[in-house]
Amino acid sequence: MVICPCGSLQSYRQCCQPLHESSQVAISAEQLMRSRYAAFVMGEIDYIVQTTVPAQQGLLDVQAITDWSQQNQWLGLSIIASQPDVKPRHAHVEFVARFKDQQGEQQHRELSSFVHSGTRWYFLDPTVQPMPSLKSDCLCGSGQKFKRCCAPFLGLL
Repeated sequence: MVICPCGSLQSYRQCCQPLHESSQVAISAEQLMRSRYAAFVMGEIDYIVQTTVPAQQGLLDVQAITDWSQQNQWLGLSIIASQPDVKPRHAHVEFVARFKDQQGEQQHRELSSFVHSGTRWYFLDPTVQPMPSLKSDCLCGSGQKFKRCCAPFLGLL
């Protein structure tokens, strides 16, 4: 039995694999965060792309994501805090991902933002450029203006 890299202590087959295979969707932002970490470990790059808000997917540097996934030895994930209801449809997950690269053991600490759109949770990637204007419709498809919806979660306000 392969233990899931997300830290759940369940088997990968019962935990994140159904998410990676699209037979299930994450039911919370924290579950999505854990499954995205597991996707980096397992080389499931398509899942990383598919779970980023759709308006940003085509702007992702898939080769850089693939390289980062493959060039590191993944050592573990710790969830520091999960805030499932920061605002309706939005959540935060703070985590530390530990990995080893050519320079030794590293830690990547991040406060990630997520949005619930339709029936799914998505990661809001603050590194993707360009961003819509604040007066445009939001990139998550909510029908709200970007300024009032996802912009604050991308550090733009």
